[in-house]
Amino acid sequence: MSKVISICIFFFLSNSSLAKVNLDKIKVPEGFSVNLFYENIKEPRQMAISPSGVVYVSTRETGSVYALRDVNHDGKADEKYTLATNLNMPNGVAFKDGNLYVAEVHQILVFKNIEAQLDKQQKPEEFFKGLPSDKWHGWKYITFNDQGDLLIPIGAPCNICLKDDPRYSALHSLNLKTKTLTKIASGIRNTVGITLHPQTNKVWFTDNGRDSMGDDIPPCELNMLTEEKEHFGFPFVHGKNIADPEFGKLKPKNFKSTAPQWEFGAHVAALGLKFYQGDILVALHGSWNRTKKSGYKVVRLKLKDNKVVKEEDFLSGFLQNEKVSGRPVDLLELPDGSILVSDDFADAIYRISPKKK
Repeated sequence: MSKVISICIFFFLSNSSLAKVNLDKIKVPEGFSVNLFYENIKEPRQMAISPSGVVYVSTRETGSVYALRDVNHDGKADEKYTLATNLNMPNGVAFKDGNLYVAEVHQILVFKNIEAQLDKQQKPEEFFKGLPSDKWHGWKYITFNDQGDLLIPIGAPCNICLKDDPRYSALHSLNLKTKTLTKIASGIRNTVGITLHPQTNKVWFTDNGRDSMGDDIPPCELNMLTEEKEHFGFPFVHGKNIADPEFGKLKPKNFKSTAPQWEFGAHVAALGLKFYQGDILVALHGSWNRTKKSGYKVVRLKLKDNKVVKEEDFLSGFLQNEKVSGRPVDLLELPDGSILVSDDFADAIYRISPKKK
């Protein structure tokens, strides 16, 4: 059962005209409430948090990176700092040992000792430059694994293709000390969400299915990396067993791929994900070319024995009669157990909180 929560958000459209959007049917599960953590932050994407509670927010098209602070601990950010502007699609942010790492399309930047100078726009250092410069699926979601290596996906620079360069369509780990980039998984079209299982530290990630196969196939995927060097099918196989009409016949002899843990609907654009209260929350950014729109919500994947058994809505109401008022991108759990959700359509960050018993 869901409870309808009414809130209003003001945001700037791309043409900078002020518009009012009435989100009068935002739904969260019974036992949860939702409020605005921050609004009027242009196209927020990935988020990261430091031990001191500073929330770092990336953008993609606007080229900026921000820091937000909830000074009075009321569940809303009171201060916003602009850390950088005019970067090359800085979609990814990750925090470690006092430093903020930012993923541009072609390189990884680092802001050292960032919280000692939040109020100043410091020039970041170029930390690692060995990444392709293609902008098609070139924006990156980054996070650290349990070994302290930075996980960096490199998407396919196309809708469907097979490139000679082994860096494409793969997930890599970057050793911060040696700056060695190692491919740990392949056959991944475009992941814009990676997280670690809180007990096993296994890497789970979303993957967006290809276009031009119709409204209903192939599915977007939730995958789990169980061992290094696994192949997840692209471009030969989609979902569990859908052969690609162009590349299916080209798959290598004795080809083996790892099936997804869960198949979402086609074109829903599964992005950020987090383990939460024993389940998995996934942001479905929403379709861009489907005849009837789909996605535009956060879903909860119920787990049993570490297997996904059910998908249900967690944050919804952004799609009404084919009209869109929000597009969830990423999720971040705060120390108090609440969840932040970034929305790059409404230029807002929501906070979903369990109600106190």
